[in-house]
Amino acid sequence: MIITRTPFRISFAGGGSDLPSFYEKHEGCVVSTTINKYMYVSIHPTFNREDTIVKYSKTEIAKDVKDIQHPIARQLLLDHNLSGIEIVSTADIPSGTGLSTSSAYTVGLIHALYAYKGKYCSQERIASEACDLEINKLNEPIGKQDQYGTAIGGLKFIRFMSDGSVDVEPLIISEKVKKQLANNLLLFYTGLTHSASEILQEQNKNIISEDAKFENLKKMTGLAYDMKQALTDGNLHNFGEILNENWILKQELASSISNSTINKYYDKAINSGALGGKLLGAGGGGFLLFYCEQDKQEQLRKAMSDLVELPFDLENSGTKVIYVGSKDWD
Repeated sequence: MIITRTPFRISFAGGGSDLPSFYEKHEGCVVSTTINKYMYVSIHPTFNREDTIVKYSKTEIAKDVKDIQHPIARQLLLDHNLSGIEIVSTADIPSGTGLSTSSAYTVGLIHALYAYKGKYCSQERIASEACDLEINKLNEPIGKQDQYGTAIGGLKFIRFMSDGSVDVEPLIISEKVKKQLANNLLLFYTGLTHSASEILQEQNKNIISEDAKFENLKKMTGLAYDMKQALTDGNLHNFGEILNENWILKQELASSISNSTINKYYDKAINSGALGGKLLGAGGGGFLLFYCEQDKQEQLRKAMSDLVELPFDLENSGTKVIYVGSKDWD
């Protein structure tokens, strides 16, 4: 048996600039971090080698890999020419909540398949192959930040170049600043889920057809650079304010990014002392993230009392193999 563990990610600023409709004309960039909430993927041989089994929210048993309905699992099994195995995935966070569950699954499964075959694959290559699978082979209207954000651990600045290449730069900050950042970030679950594909399709269309949306996204990449500087300088007050500016700009990219419920909670949080925040992921639902200094957090939690808070910490690791069983099935 092989088990991989892939962390989910939080993106702070620049989201949306990882779409080709933008970065092919202007460099995209995001500030991102992994957190200590994970996607686990395990692989082992099936008892009946004629069956290939994929377990997620449902269980699929197929004689032919081509009959598997889960698009990511099916395509990767075909790419790796594997069958007669059981793939099981479990996650700390439900899907459709803005923490990159789909890409974390893709990254974790790619890693597990290589390990199952006894081959080493770097985190950068895993991220690149995850992008190729989701964007090119499965034609998902998504960007590249989730694959790189989950495959490669830690607090980082990710740039998306016009030629399609991606550069990942770790952000070096002191342990004191890092601890303060982690202590001042709070996550609340709205109870709403969303379809990232539908929101990103609208956003893509707007970026292509409206100059104002494109300019808006350029401003967001500028904020990502400002946030990078604020973090390296240890200026977390400025970090929180940039988070707020980024969210204001992001809402203008597509009509479905926010809604009255999300706006209500966001306004309550700001009025209760949060310096800034954002809805994680493409928009429409999921988790609200806030930066709030500790002396205001009790007041913020009272304002968010009808939402579920998710305690978390920052994570330095990216995708990793956490268990390798004896290969005694050959």
